[in-house]
Amino acid sequence: MAKNPFSAKMASVNPFNLSDSEEEADRRPNETIDTQKSPSDGAPGPSPGNPFSPPADTEPRTLLLSSNRTSPSGEGSGSGSTAATSAMAATAETRISVDGIAAQLIRDQYILTALEFHTELLEAGRELPRLRDYFSNPGNFERQSGTPPAKDQVLGPGGPMHRAGSISTLDSLDFARYSDDGNRESDERVAVLEFELRKAKETIQALRANLTQAAESEGPSQERKNFKSSPEIQESIRPLEKRALNFLVNEYLLKNECKLSSITFSDENDDQDFELWDDVGLNTPKPPDLLMLYRNCGAPLPSPRDMVNVSVGVEFADLPGNCTAQEPPKKLDLSHQQKEVIQELEYQISLLNNEKQSLAEQMKKLQSEIQTLKRTVSSPLPATLDMGSHHTSNTAASSSSITTTTNTTSSTNPLSVSSTDNNQYLDIRGVSEPETVTHPQSLNTLKSRPPVQFAQPNRKLSPAFQQALLSFCRTCSDSRLGAEVSRIADSEESVLLMLGRCLPHIVPNVLLAKREELIPLILCTACLHPEPKERDQLLHILFNLIKRPDDEQRQMILTGCVAFARHVGPTRVEAELLPQCWEQINHKYPERRLLVAESCGALAPYLPKEIRSSLVLSMLQQMLAEDKADMVREAVIKSLGIIMGYIDDSDKYSQGFELMLLSLGDPSERVVGAVHQVFIPAFAAWTTELGTLQSSLIPSLLARIEKLLMQGEHVLDEHKLHMFLSGLQSLIPPLFAVVLQNAPFTSRAKLNGEIPTIEVTRFPRPASPLQDVATIIGSREMLSALLLLYDYQLEHEGTTGWDSLLWVVNQLLPQLIEIVGRINVTSSTCVHEFSRFFWRLCRTFGKIFTNTKVKPQFQEILRLSEENVDTSTGNDILTKATVPIYATGVLTCYNQDEDRKLLVGFLEDVMTTLSLSHAPLDSLKAAFVELGANPVYHELLLTVLWYGVVHTSALVRCTAARMFELVLRGMSEALVDRRAAPALITLCSGPEFSVRISTIPAFGTIMETVTQKELLERVKMQLASFLEDPQYQDQHSLHMEIIRTFGRVGPNAEPRFRDEFVLPHLHKLALANNSQAVESKRIDIATQLFEAYSALSCCFISEEVMVNHFLPGLRCLRADMEQLSPEHEVILSSMIKECEIKVENRGMADAQGSMSIASSLVGEDAKTKFLSKMGQLTTSGAMLANVFQRKK
Repeated sequence: MAKNPFSAKMASVNPFNLSDSEEEADRRPNETIDTQKSPSDGAPGPSPGNPFSPPADTEPRTLLLSSNRTSPSGEGSGSGSTAATSAMAATAETRISVDGIAAQLIRDQYILTALEFHTELLEAGRELPRLRDYFSNPGNFERQSGTPPAKDQVLGPGGPMHRAGSISTLDSLDFARYSDDGNRESDERVAVLEFELRKAKETIQALRANLTQAAESEGPSQERKNFKSSPEIQESIRPLEKRALNFLVNEYLLKNECKLSSITFSDENDDQDFELWDDVGLNTPKPPDLLMLYRNCGAPLPSPRDMVNVSVGVEFADLPGNCTAQEPPKKLDLSHQQKEVIQELEYQISLLNNEKQSLAEQMKKLQSEIQTLKRTVSSPLPATLDMGSHHTSNTAASSSSITTTTNTTSSTNPLSVSSTDNNQYLDIRGVSEPETVTHPQSLNTLKSRPPVQFAQPNRKLSPAFQQALLSFCRTCSDSRLGAEVSRIADSEESVLLMLGRCLPHIVPNVLLAKREELIPLILCTACLHPEPKERDQLLHILFNLIKRPDDEQRQMILTGCVAFARHVGPTRVEAELLPQCWEQINHKYPERRLLVAESCGALAPYLPKEIRSSLVLSMLQQMLAEDKADMVREAVIKSLGIIMGYIDDSDKYSQGFELMLLSLGDPSERVVGAVHQVFIPAFAAWTTELGTLQSSLIPSLLARIEKLLMQGEHVLDEHKLHMFLSGLQSLIPPLFAVVLQNAPFTSRAKLNGEIPTIEVTRFPRPASPLQDVATIIGSREMLSALLLLYDYQLEHEGTTGWDSLLWVVNQLLPQLIEIVGRINVTSSTCVHEFSRFFWRLCRTFGKIFTNTKVKPQFQEILRLSEENVDTSTGNDILTKATVPIYATGVLTCYNQDEDRKLLVGFLEDVMTTLSLSHAPLDSLKAAFVELGANPVYHELLLTVLWYGVVHTSALVRCTAARMFELVLRGMSEALVDRRAAPALITLCSGPEFSVRISTIPAFGTIMETVTQKELLERVKMQLASFLEDPQYQDQHSLHMEIIRTFGRVGPNAEPRFRDEFVLPHLHKLALANNSQAVESKRIDIATQLFEAYSALSCCFISEEVMVNHFLPGLRCLRADMEQLSPEHEVILSSMIKECEIKVENRGMADAQGSMSIASSLVGEDAKTKFLSKMGQLTTSGAMLANVFQRKK
């Protein structure tokens, strides 16, 4: 086709639009373009998958080449240059296309030149399909010989080339692997198959694209018309639509970590490849994901109304919805576009009608205000009001003019006001004459500001020319952001409207770590925005601002919620904030549920009291019962405590009590800790106001404890007992506060004068500030003044008329002491819990109260005489838990000399009384265990035991010897060496065998816990005297006690002591037992030996000791068990067999001692890897067993 001379002329005028070929064309205006090509030279069109690739035959940039073809030989270069010189001088030459040049270079095998030409085209953004296909095919560059190919071997129109070795490109070839070493036939075969597979896939994709186009183009038009006319009839899904939806659904499942569902979905649709969108068959770009489709399903589709201002007439061809840049021309459906234009105009008309109504209402409002001002002000109206009325009329006139010109497409007015913004913005997109647009609500703000005036040039340009001239300014108002930028708010309300529109678009683009910076902006906008829907959207953004907010971020959000609540009041908090909490009560992230729980507590003071005690309480109760995260339930408990601090509906007391019991039984320690720190103090404060703390709350807990003890006579539920008793313990501070606040002297408490400070140790350390008595009373000064009067009242005036304290003395204490007497004394947990409770009770109520009210009640019950331990008559109070609880919970409250003397005397009397009456020693043991856990009382306990050591009665000395075993654990070695060991040796020097035997467990404990060699040797000598002294040979009970002690301390004792002393003597005892004549003694010794050997079999025993002592002892024991207990004999036989195998394996290991270090290291490494894998397993035991089963 000949070049248009007009376009050539224009090109010569504009130097910025010239290409190299066009400059040469301008220098040779008579040249023509040769557009005729042979079928082999023709460039392929754009690839089907890339509709934006320009066709090769439309390339404007061409090069001048001679029509003579050069050969790749050496002479060809010279002839080619000569031909080129003659071509430059010729008057008539041909211009061939870029594709023709590429075909010429490939045909003549100028491969490097073609590659450089291809690279330059790529850098210019004009990829040539012929060169792309050529260089992407590695078969064009791999040969089985190094000789140049013949003409018929060239890939392309001239003939085929050898197949490729792999799917690679020219720049990724590995020429090192094509050496002359080895046979490459198999590699070449694989490479050929790979290349053919790639070509087959490309063919499949092309065929799929063709099928897609055919499937989309076909379809019964009449059926589609029926579907459009009857929306209730749903059109059946097409295969292509099904595959696309399947791909989107699988993508959604993978993004949301539903991997199992994705696998199942893929298995059900095994005919589709979900990793490749092209497998769907659609020859179109991939649509958005399901989330974006869902979010946009309810929103209007992008249309001209979102992009073009209403007041500006825009040509239909300029609408963004019809832009087809960089796309080949397609056939347009004019009727469909006309329908869209009609719908758009109808939409704009409805918007303008609404705007007209709002403006009319504003006019009425302003007119009524003007009339009011005229009646109230006798002077003439200021100019500003006249201006306001004039502006009102102008506004009405402008609105009517806008309404009447909606259906026109005039675009001559450069200054326009968007009808959708309530005339609250100044449009800066074009200015032709001075004009001010104001809003009635911002009239007062603009009173002092004169209208903006612009200097007008003394020119006579037409408006159309002026607008065309201003159109060259680089301003953009066709997008959402451009429309917002081009309008400046002139009032507070318009600023809020702008923020409400922009914040939803700003938030997703802010870094997660910095999104809390947006909280003030969101809250201010949500507080002041006039539209409820926008406020709801902003609050929704606030609660969803951060995916998983941390502590600091949640704190910022809660601070903002409290500020919002203070500003808007309880009604809007209920209507706007609470729904946001309710929506996220079951959110999948615990941090979001934690935010909800904390919000309920933070907003409690600002809610209506009916909502506070109903809806919010129900929300928190549901979260407490259903949420699985400990930190969420902890926050729920704290918020419930805050609710209890503001609730005033007495009918909710029973619900609060049930919540307390439910939370006390929570398995998480942090939740239970929050109950004691926050909930119980707040609940107790409420019950104090209701007057039910002493009459209902504490008696209810005591009743549950008594019921639990009655039900658990055989097996006590210690967890529930701890739960109830800990709750009762947390009620001690509020109970004491009630006693002080209702005392006869409360009205006399004054803060005048010098008030002494309260001692730090006066009260037990509170679990939280809410359990501090000073916080409950109001201040430490007031508490100090009340404590002075409290002590004086107890010491001098008594409790007459003091009902709250009399309830504690006459009802609470007797009931508690009765409960204590029913506790199982062998349960160390129960004894410890009640001891702690009485200790806190006595320390809280003070020393005078303890000495005058608590101790007398215990002493009246614990009358220390032998008559009180007459078990035959049931009067056995000294054998029950009352003794250890009184000793450890009451007598240890204060640590002065008289208190310690009282404790020592009580323990000595109990030990003497129980020993002389032959009563069980469980109560005394419980007291020693509880006191021995605290090193402070070790010296005191040794003083008590020394009293027993030097007692004249052998029974008391036996009891003292047995108590040593309980005290020695945890005692310092210096104290054991200085006081305990000498006391035990003193007991062994006595004449009674029973006393000596009683010291054996204590000696065993020393062997187990002490490391001092001298002390161990002394103990070893004492035990050896028991075993080797002839006077002890017939002492059956001594042998029993030694065997029992060896079995208990042997596994934990020093290995040298075990190998050299314990096992040899057990062997001797087992051998001697074979010749025991008395069958009962023989079976007793055999049973104890069996227990001892079972415990020691788990220890590491050297081969020598195993052969010389352990195995012979087991064989002797088996000989006894064959006659006395056949079931034990079977177990002993298996133990002996295992020990023999161990000995044999050790011998084989010694024989193979020359094993290489490397192999042993390999074994250790394998063992380490195996154990690490086992440690990573988090499955249950049943699943762990399945790990080692063979797969079927």
